Amino acid sequence: MLRLTWVQPEDLIGHELRQARQDGREPSAVAARWHAAAGPEAPLTAGASPTPCSPYLRLLAGDLLDELADLPSTLAEHEPTDLAGIVSRCPDWPATTGDRAPASVTVSRLEAAWLGRAVGCLLGKPVEKLPLPAIRSLARAAGNWPLSTYFTARGVPADLLARHPWNRRSATCSLAENIDGMPEDDDLNYPLLALLVLQRHGRGFTTSDVARVWLDELPAGRTFTAERVAYRNLLSGLEPPLTARHHNPFREWIGALIRADVHGWTNPGDPAAAAERAHRDATLTHTANGVYAAMFTAAVIATAATGEHDVHACLRVGLTVVPSRSRLARAVRHAVGLAHEHADAGFDTVVDALHATHAATYHWVHAVPNTALTAAALTHAGGDFTGSVCRAVSGGWDTDSNGATAGSVAGLLAGTPDALPERWTAPLKNRLATSVGDFDGSGFDTLARLTLLEASRP
Repeated sequence: MLRLTWVQPEDLIGHELRQARQDGREPSAVAARWHAAAGPEAPLTAGASPTPCSPYLRLLAGDLLDELADLPSTLAEHEPTDLAGIVSRCPDWPATTGDRAPASVTVSRLEAAWLGRAVGCLLGKPVEKLPLPAIRSLARAAGNWPLSTYFTARGVPADLLARHPWNRRSATCSLAENIDGMPEDDDLNYPLLALLVLQRHGRGFTTSDVARVWLDELPAGRTFTAERVAYRNLLSGLEPPLTARHHNPFREWIGALIRADVHGWTNPGDPAAAAERAHRDATLTHTANGVYAAMFTAAVIATAATGEHDVHACLRVGLTVVPSRSRLARAVRHAVGLAHEHADAGFDTVVDALHATHAATYHWVHAVPNTALTAAALTHAGGDFTGSVCRAVSGGWDTDSNGATAGSVAGLLAGTPDALPERWTAPLKNRLATSVGDFDGSGFDTLARLTLLEASRP
C-alpha cells in the first residue's frame, strides 16, 4: 500500500502536539484524547508511520488538528508572522537602500556562493537523519575527524555501517567515492525556484507568485514537510497565508530557511530588502520562527554579499530582522555566545551544549536548533570555508541543509571559486542535477550569471 508521507492526519497529529507545546499552547486535553484512542506517536525520521491506521483514527486526527489550531498561544505577542508585526518587534531593523538593491556583488562571488551551497549540502547528505554519535563514529572510522572532507565508506568497519547506515537515498551519489557532479537535492531546488520567481515576476513578486511557480515547476514528490503540506493545501483550494497554517505542524521547520539564499544574493548590502522578500517567500509555507529563520539567513547573506564585512558582523545584522524576544533570536544569541566562549576549544564542546539545550524540545528539522547550530559553526570557524561547512555538518540535525547555508555564507566571504579548496569543488564538475525548470545540467558559473542579472534588475 502507498504510504504517502508528510500529509496524512494520523502522522501529523503527533508533530502538532509537540509544536503546540513549543509555541505556547496547552495541548494536554487533546493529547489525552488521541492517546486514549491508541493513536500513534509521530514518526521519528520518516514522513509516515509504517502501517495504516483505522478510518476512525484518521477522522479523529483531522478533528483534533482543527481543535489544536484554535488554542490560544501565550507567545503570540512576541512571535508574530505578519511583516509589520515583525518589524515593530525589531528595535534595530536596518535601513533599506530603496526599492533597487545596489549591484555591488560580483559574478565571481555569486559563483563561490552557489558552489559553497552545493558543497555543504553534498557533505551533509550521507549522514542526514543519523544521530550525532553515529556521525562522529563514521567519520572517525574513516580517519576524517575532525571532519575535513567528504564522507567515505572506505575503511569503515562493516559492523559500524550495519548499525549506522548512510542515508538510503544519498549514499550512492554523495560519498567521496561516488560523487559525479552535484546530485539533485531540495536545498538546491529551492534556490532555483526562487531564481525563477524573480525572472518571471521581478522584485515585486507576491507569495501567490511563488505558489504559481511551484505548481508549474516543482514536482510534488520533490517537496517535504511544510512544503508538501502547503502544496496539498494549494491543490485543495486554500490560498496563502492559510496554506502555511492549515494542518501544517512543520510550519516552524527549516524549509523556508533553505529558500532564502537568492533573496540575500540579489539584495547585496540591503538586508532589510532581503529579509522582506524572504518573508514573502516563506509565508507560503511557514509561520513565526520558521519565517524568522529565512529572514535571518537572507539578511546575513545580503550583508556578506558585498564582501565588506566579516562573518561576525553579518550575523549581528541578521539578528536585527528577527523579533528580539522570539525563540529563534534567543537561540542564535546563545549559540553565538557559546562559540565565542569556546573559541579555543574543539567545536564538539559547542555542539554538545546546543544538543543539551535543544534536542529534547525540538525535532531535528526544526528551524530553531538548526539556525542556532549554523550560526555557531560560522562563528567558531570565523567564516573560513572548510571550517564552516565541516562544523555545520558535524553538529548533526539537518546536516545537508545546515552545510548548504554555511557554505553559501562562507563562499560569499571567500569571494571567488578559486578561494574554495579544489577537493571540495572538483567533484562537482560544474554540473547540477535537478527536476526544476530547464536547469538540469546547469553549471554554477551559469547560475551565478543568471543571479547577477536579477541582482542588477530595477
